[in-house]
Amino acid sequence: MTFEPKLELHLHLEGAAPPAFIRQLAAEKGIVLDGVFDAAGSYVYNDFEGFLKVYEAATQVLRSPEDFARLTTAVLEQSRAQGVIYTEAFLSPDFCGGRDLSAWRDYLAAIFEAAAAVDGIEMRGIVTCIRHFGPEAARETARCAAETAGDVVTGFGMGGNEGLYRAADFAPAFAAAGEAGLGLTSHAGEFGGPESVRETLDHLKVTRVGHGVRASEDPALLRRIVDEGIHLEVCPGSNVVLGVYPKIDAHPVDMLRREGVPLSISTDDPPFFHTTLPQEYDTLAATFGWGTDDFRAVNRMAAEAAFCDEATRAALLARLEP
Repeated sequence: MTFEPKLELHLHLEGAAPPAFIRQLAAEKGIVLDGVFDAAGSYVYNDFEGFLKVYEAATQVLRSPEDFARLTTAVLEQSRAQGVIYTEAFLSPDFCGGRDLSAWRDYLAAIFEAAAAVDGIEMRGIVTCIRHFGPEAARETARCAAETAGDVVTGFGMGGNEGLYRAADFAPAFAAAGEAGLGLTSHAGEFGGPESVRETLDHLKVTRVGHGVRASEDPALLRRIVDEGIHLEVCPGSNVVLGVYPKIDAHPVDMLRREGVPLSISTDDPPFFHTTLPQEYDTLAATFGWGTDDFRAVNRMAAEAAFCDEATRAALLARLEP
């Protein structure tokens, strides 16, 4: 299904690193990455916790602002080749200077200098705390986010293992980020079930939810999402590969759209899930019969939910006109 231009709101910068890029960087630094790649050179893992371990192992080769600048260039060139004109990338101070504010500023400067040099695509950063690192680390991450909020750092979010801690534990971090004017999103409703989405809406005051698809199991929650205009960053391929759904025709994305849920389509950590945004579109077209008008509609919803200034939003919406 050919549709351009595309917007992507749910992309982990490190998780979008091409395996060849990580292998090259590891070779340059003399780092041995055991258990990270299969014989064909792709990322390999067995389940969600295994995915998190491989993800964090791969990121250990990213040790300097220069490394992240090179990563940004590789990821944005990859996205641009797939017709993406605007992307929001999750960036974690945990991986960029260990939540030290001065170091974080250096990493950000390198990342967005590299981003500005890639023509034809714009990037904004969603500073992301890691749930399984705990609430105190999240508060430090929120401080990094608040101190660097502006034209390019426009959001704050949370990823990681949904099974650890309660959403309310992270309310102080999200409140601090919100007070700094950042858009708020959080992963929920992937492995945590519909209750994790409800708790996230109740305590973190987000306008978007990463994944959120398990809300489909709770009609009252689904009505709340529609009534409040909560945007779901849906990553169908990721959900199938990680076993949230057994196959794509069991995925609720089509039902969610028919119910009026604002949503967009993203790849999450594309090389880990052997996908691209064009592949996601092709799969949705083949499985649910989505056509050009459907993809234009979800991209408009992405533009409307994007954590960007109004001039950028208007320009994106104009690009989406037929």
